[in-house]
Parts: sequence; C-alpha cells; structure tokens
Amino acid sequence: MIDTATALAQLEAAADPAKAPEMAAYHKAGRRYLGVTVPEIDALAKAWREEVTAEERLALAEGLWRSDVHEGRVAAAKLLTQARIRPDEAVWQMICGWVPEFDAWAIADHACKAGEKRVMADLARLDTVESWTQSPLMWQRRAALVITLPLTKLNFPKPAELEARERVLGWAAGYVQDGDWFIQKAIAWWLRDLSKHDAARVEAFLAEHGAGMKAFARKEAAKHLPR
Repeated sequence: MIDTATALAQLEAAADPAKAPEMAAYHKAGRRYLGVTVPEIDALAKAWREEVTAEERLALAEGLWRSDVHEGRVAAAKLLTQARIRPDEAVWQMICGWVPEFDAWAIADHACKAGEKRVMADLARLDTVESWTQSPLMWQRRAALVITLPLTKLNFPKPAELEARERVLGWAAGYVQDGDWFIQKAIAWWLRDLSKHDAARVEAFLAEHGAGMKAFARKEAAKHLPR
C-alpha cells in the first residue's frame, strides 16, 4: 500500500530544486513547491492507482491534498481523474470539498479535470455546481465553468446534454459583468471550445452578451468562428 508519506517521498525524489522557486513565482500561491513536472506526477499517480484499492486511493488523495504541497495537490487530482469509477459519490464529494480551497489556476484546473468526469457521469450534479456560481470566491465561481467544459465538446449532444449546455451558458451570461481576468478568460474558454462544435450558438451568445465582455475575452471566444 502507498501511504501519503511514501507518496510525498517519491515526489521529493523527483524534485528539481532549481525549478521550485520558478514555480512558486509563477503560481503565486503560498505553499511548498518541489519542482516536479506534470508528466512525472502523472506517471507516479498512475503507478499508485494500480497499487491501491478504491478506499485507499481516496485516503491517499485526501492526504496528498492536505499536505498543501503543490505537486501533492496535483497528484491528488490525478489519482481521481478517471472516466469510470463505480461507485463514485465519495470521489465527487471529495472533489467538491476541495473546490472552496482553490487559490491558483493549475491546481484548480487539475482538480476540475477530475471533477468533470464525475459531472458527465451524472448531470444531476450540476445542481451542486450551480451553487458555486454564487460563491464570493472567484476560484469557486470559475470552477463552475471549467468543470463543465466537456459539455462544449459534444458533436452529437443528447437532449439532456443540450439542456445542461444551455444551463451553463446561462451561468456564463451571468458572469459577463464580472471583470476579473480569470472569470473573463473562463467565459472565453467555454465559448471558444463550444464554437468548434456549435458556432451558431456562440455567435448568438456574443451578439447578446459580447458587448459586456472584456475585449480580450470577446476576441478569444470568437477565435474559431467563421469570419
């Protein structure tokens, strides 16, 4: 069995002390950085998944998250990033517990990557995600868009998925007046990805709400639209 201390020791063995200060300056969140690359973290997490039971995986993920080491938190998310997990309610609840603690984009995005698998497995979980849109915490509001990105990538969405897509577009419309760079970037990201599969819907969104968006976000959202 791999416990938290062993996992952290393996991360530290892969550390590059020269990279750690650069990472700390880049991510701007006050925690310990080891200087381990994402591919190295991914490889370790994959090996750990093969050695632990589902219950042990949850315990390891939570322990790594609570370590508050940057690479530990990324590894925690990697441990839970899997399309098929049955049952998965405990995994979903753990990820939801992490969301209010987001404070930097990289950790938030890795955790959302794990969470998006659980959302797509059960769209009823959008009820929980919607509550994040009213959070005073910018990172939690942003997570509502990032964790639902798979809805933008469907070539042949089912009726329930189309309904879910429209629901999230409603959240995005509500964010338009929020001038925070990360929120505007998230709106643009959602629309840009959707434009590859439903350009007309993005054009309609921009026609209605584009004037309220920051110029950079409006430009990025329209990047793949027909000229």
